[in-house]
Formats: sequence, C-alpha cells, structure tokens
Amino acid sequence: MAEKKQALLLFSKPPVPGMVKTRLTTEHDGFLSPAQAAEFFKRSLYDVSELAMHALMELQMENDAAVAADPSVDKITYDFFVSTTPAENVELMKETYDAIGPWPLEIHYMTDKGATFDDHFDYAFKEIFAQGYEHIVSVGGDIPTMPKSHIVAAFQWLDYFQSIGKPGFVQAPCQECGTSLVGFSHNTPMDHQGVYYNLDGRPALDGYMEKLEERDVPSAFLSPVADIDEKTDLAHAISCMRAIKQAAVFQTDLFVPQRVLDWVDYMGIQVITPPNDEHDPRQYIDQE
Repeated sequence: MAEKKQALLLFSKPPVPGMVKTRLTTEHDGFLSPAQAAEFFKRSLYDVSELAMHALMELQMENDAAVAADPSVDKITYDFFVSTTPAENVELMKETYDAIGPWPLEIHYMTDKGATFDDHFDYAFKEIFAQGYEHIVSVGGDIPTMPKSHIVAAFQWLDYFQSIGKPGFVQAPCQECGTSLVGFSHNTPMDHQGVYYNLDGRPALDGYMEKLEERDVPSAFLSPVADIDEKTDLAHAISCMRAIKQAAVFQTDLFVPQRVLDWVDYMGIQVITPPNDEHDPRQYIDQE
C-alpha cells in the first residue's frame, strides 16, 4: 500500500471592500456598494469552501472504506489549501475563516507570487507539488453554484489518468471562455503560462486546449459553471441557487449555498427579465 496526498486549492483575495467584485459596484455599472460587494464575496467564499470540504470528506470516506476492505489499496489524504497574495494578506484570510469557524477540515494557508496571474497560478501549484502532493484541483471563491460532484469527479478523473499511465488534466469552463475548475497531476506536462495573460485575444480555455494537444495530455471535461463578475452573472447565479435549493429536497447530494442565498434575501434582490411578448403562434410552424 502506498500513501498519497491530494490537494484542493482555492485562490482568493481577502473580502475587503474595494478589493473584490468591483464590477458589481455602482462605480462599474453594478448596483452594489463596495462593502456590499465584499459581503457577497465573503459569503460566496464561505459557501465554496464548505462545499469543497464536503467533497474532500466524501472522497476521504470512500478511500478509507476501500483501504479497510483491501489493505493493498493506496491510502489517500485529501487537504484543503487557500492561497492569497501578497503575504500580508494571509493573516486577513485566517481572520476571515476564523470568524465563523471551526471548519470541517484544516485550512492550509499559503501565498502565491508572480508578475501575472499565470505566474501566481504556477507558483502555487509548484509549491504544493513540492510538498509531495499527487494531484491539485483548483477553484475560485466566486462560484457558489459549483457542484460538489464536480470536485469529486475531478479527482477521480486524475486518478484514472494516472492509473493508465497518462497523467492528465481536468477542467470545467466558466461562461466567458475561461475556467471555473482546473486540475492536473504532479507529473502532468502542464502549466498555466500564456493561458490567462496573453496579448493575442485567445480565450483561456483555448489556451489550455492548445497545450493539451501540443503535449499529448489526456483531459476530462466537466459541465460549465458560471463565476460571478458582472451583475448579470449574479442574476443568473441567484436563479440557479434558488433552483438548487428547491431540488435539494430530493437531490440530497446537492450543496445549497445558503449563506449567499440568505444575503440575497436580506438585500431584497429580485431577478427580473424584460417581458416576453414572443407568443410563438405554433400554427405557423412546420406548415408546408
């Protein structure tokens, strides 16, 4: 039996007014104040962190059961990391999480460095891999509709690719040709350079796809999950979160982002769309 470690990495800034979700504020064609935007982000960060921990605990229980049934099965430990920058923000992140602790899993705090987001991403992955972790799956803190099943499936796909001797890559797109989830293994010939920071207008998702093709890396695709940057993103997420809460009565494996929903209700935010006067008279359809 081998012992392995796998990591969930959450990139985040501290939820400080004026530092996060500025495109939701009135200064940038939004409808929130900087303090309100920061409160939204904090609640989203809490919900995403909890759902990620639940996914890791589910994976941990499955592995513990497998090891108990067959001692030759590899024993895996799943850890939760939060990376922020600059280094002085680590204490702010700790204070943010401690404010509503304790959490179901230990939180490993770290800082990332670089000149571009690509550099920061690579730095954090290299730091964690250097500690002996086999896989890293990374998500952002602004995706409260992220399915718990996505995180579970991401680690399972990376395990599968490793088992066939082809270290792989897994991703879930966002709504703007970027990514909401990215993961790969310590021996996957992959990096983030030129993906998010490029001057030729190539979408981040396409940047990853080019690297995968060039380096012959197998990949898994998970269904798109929208992050929240603009007011229209928030409107879409609110409708989805309400649908998730309704469905969770029967789909008991769904994670309900209740902290964000409570904030939406407290703020009295209502999602509206323009009236639809397209009455679609079907008698005019498919007539010869």
